[in-house]
Amino acid sequence: MGVFKAAAIQMRSGESPERNAVDLERLVREAAGQGATYIQTPEMTGALIRDRQARAASFTSEDKDVVVSTARRLAKELGVFLHIGSTAIARADGKLANRALLFGPDGATLATYDKIHMFDVDLDNGESWRESSAYEPGTEAVVAEIEGAKLGFAVCYDLRFPQLFRAEALAGADLLSVPAAFTRQTGEAHWHVLLRARAIENGAYVVAAAQGGLHEDGRETYGHSLIVDPWGRIIAEAAHDDPAVIVAEIDPAQSLAARKKIPNLKNARDFAVNGSGEAPRLRGAAS
Repeated sequence: MGVFKAAAIQMRSGESPERNAVDLERLVREAAGQGATYIQTPEMTGALIRDRQARAASFTSEDKDVVVSTARRLAKELGVFLHIGSTAIARADGKLANRALLFGPDGATLATYDKIHMFDVDLDNGESWRESSAYEPGTEAVVAEIEGAKLGFAVCYDLRFPQLFRAEALAGADLLSVPAAFTRQTGEAHWHVLLRARAIENGAYVVAAAQGGLHEDGRETYGHSLIVDPWGRIIAEAAHDDPAVIVAEIDPAQSLAARKKIPNLKNARDFAVNGSGEAPRLRGAAS
């Protein structure tokens, strides 16, 4: 397992997929120029559109999507693994998927992942979001091979469901991805601590490319893209909400070393919950 450079691209996607594809290309080229061979973009790279009708009119199928075609071309031209953190894809059944896509150095699609957990929340500042009203949730966790490492997929709100990351770690993932469009309120409260926790409890690197700033549709996202090592140390950060590229070295051997020091993946035990009603059987995790 060799050392390689990973990049997280921070964006401020607007409502035009075509304009966002231009920004994507500029930032991907910048990341590749810094030596990154795995490059991740944030959630909703293609567009952030709050209006339902405008959103439906802007998104298309995977084979016609401008971000998909741009990413495929760039991956092949630059010889990199390019991970579109997510973009909205029109499914054959007429519904939308919040879909991550991984392209290999030959431009081939290596993996796709549809966001599982929908962001349906009401925040203290009056923000209300119902992602499930627009998107069909995914049903499968995904792990793919890159650069001698195994990459586990997630998108944004998935970060709050540690069982997803644990399942991917148990499937061999030593690099976990959390491309996101965190709101400013939730980002300020939880972004850093949750990303570091997912790294620590799974002995894995975490790469989290984020949206940042005030977007055309009026929403505000937190930024602060991060790369965290398997011991929970932040090794790269965009400490702001402007578009940016951050790069750090990934050494899969460090994941193995962290898991040897604290072998909680091996030490977990099944247990029952003793309470009212039927007691479910759960897989335990070390604290």
